[in-house]
Amino acid sequence: MKTISMVALLLISFALPTASLKQDPQRNVLAISDVTVIDATGAPARPNMTVIVTGDRITNIGNTAEVVIPENAHVIEGKGKFLIPGLWDMHVHAVIKSLPETYFPMFIANGVTGVRDMAADLELLKQLRKDIEGGRLLGPRLVGGQMVDGPIPFWPQIAIPISDEASARQAVASAKDRGADFIKVYSLIPRPAYFALADEAKKRGITFAGHVPLSVSASEASDAGQKSIEHLEGIFLACSAVEPELRKNIGEAIKDAKDAEQVKTSLLRVLNETEIRAFETFSQEKAAALFTRFAKNGTWQAPTLVVARAGAFMDDSDFINDPRLKYVRRNIRDSWKNQDDFRLKNRTAERSALYKRVFQKRLELIGAMHRAGVKMLAATDAVVWYVFPGFSLHDELELFVKAGLSPMEALQTATLNPATYLGLIDMVGTVEQGKKADLVLLEANPLENISNTKRITSVIVDGQLIQKASLDKLLKDAEVAASKN
Repeated sequence: MKTISMVALLLISFALPTASLKQDPQRNVLAISDVTVIDATGAPARPNMTVIVTGDRITNIGNTAEVVIPENAHVIEGKGKFLIPGLWDMHVHAVIKSLPETYFPMFIANGVTGVRDMAADLELLKQLRKDIEGGRLLGPRLVGGQMVDGPIPFWPQIAIPISDEASARQAVASAKDRGADFIKVYSLIPRPAYFALADEAKKRGITFAGHVPLSVSASEASDAGQKSIEHLEGIFLACSAVEPELRKNIGEAIKDAKDAEQVKTSLLRVLNETEIRAFETFSQEKAAALFTRFAKNGTWQAPTLVVARAGAFMDDSDFINDPRLKYVRRNIRDSWKNQDDFRLKNRTAERSALYKRVFQKRLELIGAMHRAGVKMLAATDAVVWYVFPGFSLHDELELFVKAGLSPMEALQTATLNPATYLGLIDMVGTVEQGKKADLVLLEANPLENISNTKRITSVIVDGQLIQKASLDKLLKDAEVAASKN
């Protein structure tokens, strides 16, 4: 297994020479001239603008005819191009030993300058941050959480198990002391432990987010202060006209499980059946009341539509022949094969068709929540089920538009909204003077077609300019790294 220093050395080779050491902020000046600025505040696009970056900050934005470009500036011709904020993926699994060497270049090459890791190796998180901030490593801004689950965790290798109120409070204290930015709650947390965790998190000033545990309802999680719900977990169930019956079935399915494998087998079988039954008994009235509650409580949604789509359409040849598979390690690619995945075994054609209808309902729910004022976060769950670090974030934005968001609103799920959610809006998330220079230069207008976020010509990461040739090299090196594993 590679050490942290080896990971850093590998990643340094992906960076521009200028990224190996921090530059003097007064000497590192960029000017993007005559560009159309899409600042992601919701304001209309502003053509014929010049943006000055000094060091790691945006120091001036103004009409090209009025802005004086410093003599020592490196000038980037922006005519016909579009400048947007750096993108965030708010649900990834990348801060794991040996994975950053392929994942970080893929993020940066796709304009993803920030990520929220939902189950981070906290010691690795600290080291990677130091390497990135010190200029020794090219990578996105990192926010990392500690996973907490019930006494038999679904993922025992990464989750802190809790069984009662005392262990829940201790888990929160431990995670915060070790540097977690938030607590990720998972599906099997017992009811008393969940509410104790929520209370302790509030007392210690740390956010908790994640799944809706099976022992509580989505409305209870919202009322308890859970800041975001991932994957629309618990929402189909909460909108079912026969919710009590379905909850009873879930409880009976897992009560006799003795280990993680039994939990996976029993729980996933009943959850698949429950989702279908909830879909068939969907109550519009319950949904409307729930979404109103989410909006009132400020409960965000990170729906990870790309992974839900993959689960529903995995037998489609577009997935198994995706050219982006070359960037993914063989062992991970193999784990995605539906004939091997324990979550998808023995699926019939009839059942596959039903799952596709359920996925369409997910898009409808996103549209309904959005209209109700529920805030959304772009998130992918990379690297699960044909979800590709960096690349799949653009797919997620396309799915938001299909769900009913405008291109600007979809763009904001990966820019303004993550910055607001994380309390970083004074630093990142929009293209404004004084903010950090995390920027993406596009060849076409994403407000006309959200797919144009893929047409990247340059990325600026914390003031460091990475142009097209170097972005292509990042991907090539990531492909080589993946082929060796």
